[in-house]
Amino acid sequence: MYGWIWRHLPGNTLIRALISLLLVLGVVYLLFTYVFPWAEPLLPFGDVTVDGGEGAAG
Repeated sequence: MYGWIWRHLPGNTLIRALISLLLVLGVVYLLFTYVFPWAEPLLPFGDVTVDGGEGAAG
């Protein structure tokens, strides 16, 4: 897959590397802006089972 993307990018190696970097940064931006906030309520990270009750060390 990465080879296919690399072969279809225009320009020489430096231009391809810069375009690849921009594509990666764009994907990271989209993930942090839209995908992760959408998925966060669906994940069970708020369901903690550790408490400070009896039997705790200290």
